[in-house]
Amino acid sequence: MDGGCGGSCGGCSKDMTVEFGDEPHVLAVDDNLTDRKLVEKLLKNSSCKVTTAENGLRALEYLGLGNDQRNTLENNVSKVNLIITDYCMPGMTGYELLKKIKESSVLKEVPVVIMSSDNVPARISQCLEEGAQMFMLKPLKQSDVKQLKCHLKRCRS
Repeated sequence: MDGGCGGSCGGCSKDMTVEFGDEPHVLAVDDNLTDRKLVEKLLKNSSCKVTTAENGLRALEYLGLGNDQRNTLENNVSKVNLIITDYCMPGMTGYELLKKIKESSVLKEVPVVIMSSDNVPARISQCLEEGAQMFMLKPLKQSDVKQLKCHLKRCRS
């Protein structure tokens, strides 16, 4: 498997202009502040709007899947084009977050990318089988973000 990722991005041009209205909105979830800031910086450098969450529960609250926020689901999901989450987080793993998102009738079409510093083939397969768009190894690089945006375009077209 190519660096732990779910495949290459064949048909994308080098010009990464956004073709679907405003800049894409990415929800970045990571319990590590340094990693979260790095992902945020890389995405912003690629003309993405970024919202960050420090854990899976906060991400679910933002998406409207928290216990007391079911009425905000429709509003927030339309604003998020991609969710990128760390795999290893306290309280709720990225895999558990992925499952919750894919169980939601409104959110299941939003692409989810899992990232981890551990290259564990069984974990990668498990996430991809559950519906993850990609699995990326940390630390992320600018070239990884270009690949992300390519997947984002393909999902939205």
